[in-house]
Amino acid sequence: MKQVIVIREDLKMSIGKTCSQVAHASLFSALKCKRRHPILFSRWINEGAKKIVVKAKDLEELKELKSKADKLKIPNEIIRDAGFTEVKPGTITSLGIGPSKDEEIDKITGKLKLL
Repeated sequence: MKQVIVIREDLKMSIGKTCSQVAHASLFSALKCKRRHPILFSRWINEGAKKIVVKAKDLEELKELKSKADKLKIPNEIIRDAGFTEVKPGTITSLGIGPSKDEEIDKITGKLKLL
């Protein structure tokens, strides 16, 4: 069981901003999983709530990953920034995928590089 968070590399966000977007993506994707698949969510929590952060080259790649997650019915959440600091309001910054089974998420993000 794991969760993968995908950050857009092309935005060139600061480390602090990136960390904030990772946290948002992790939280909102996990909450979606808890609502839809409470047993799966509990299993992930009990196994240590593993999270991996990877990078996508741009918005197009991020949207392709979301589409794949949707097709596999894996809980996921796109994060749009409020725009108070480094990016314009509504900018899509990240994608949380899962938690779900490792092999299912690997079908989507297995070839992406770690952040």
